[in-house]
Amino acid sequence: MKKTDPRWNDTRCIKSSGNVFVDLGFDPAEAEVMKLRAEVMIRMQKHLKAQGWTQAEAARRLGVTQPRVSRLLRGKWEDFSLDMLLTLASRAGLHPTLKLAA
Repeated sequence: MKKTDPRWNDTRCIKSSGNVFVDLGFDPAEAEVMKLRAEVMIRMQKHLKAQGWTQAEAARRLGVTQPRVSRLLRGKWEDFSLDMLLTLASRAGLHPTLKLAA
């Protein structure tokens, strides 16, 4: 969204749906995947910080490049599929699970 977009000047307050991506106007199905990606990325960031690994060490352990770890730590969620984030979480020693609710 460019700064010239009129939505930048919209100061209305609306109640959250619980998914910021839905609130931003994304398709609900796409928004759910985006939410999951963001949640996994946040957990990964916290885990890597708790391990005390340098970016180079994290890259070696995760099997990716240091710039890729940098993008992960900077929250560049658009650069990572949910599948890749779950793979990296597993490599980091986390144990991702999937639970579906109706």
